[in-house]
Amino acid sequence: MNIPEESIGSVNTILYCASFEETLAFYRDILGLPITFSTGWFVEFSLGDRTRLSIADETRASIKSCSGKGITISLEVEDIEGVHKKLEISGCDPTEIKKHPWSARFFFIHDPEGHRLEFWTRISG
Repeated sequence: MNIPEESIGSVNTILYCASFEETLAFYRDILGLPITFSTGWFVEFSLGDRTRLSIADETRASIKSCSGKGITISLEVEDIEGVHKKLEISGCDPTEIKKHPWSARFFFIHDPEGHRLEFWTRISG
């Protein structure tokens, strides 16, 4: 079965969290992601027109936290140096900016749950 791309309205990744309030503050206050929906224990953030990232308090959900194991959230950004500096000032301890062999520059941080976030930008030319 093939699901036609045009039939998908949006994509949402849900992270189940043991440290819900700390993780909420991280995505809302440090990353500055806009909240599109909230029940108090489930919060949805917008990453673009059709992309969402949600966090859920594991004490209220049927799924428990994976403690960041096996998850990388990859976010393409235009100003990698500016994002790196902002996260450094915010105390997120970003890795140094490195170059991928496939024409991209990137760095990583981790959210309070241990989920790895990759920030990257294309290298033109």
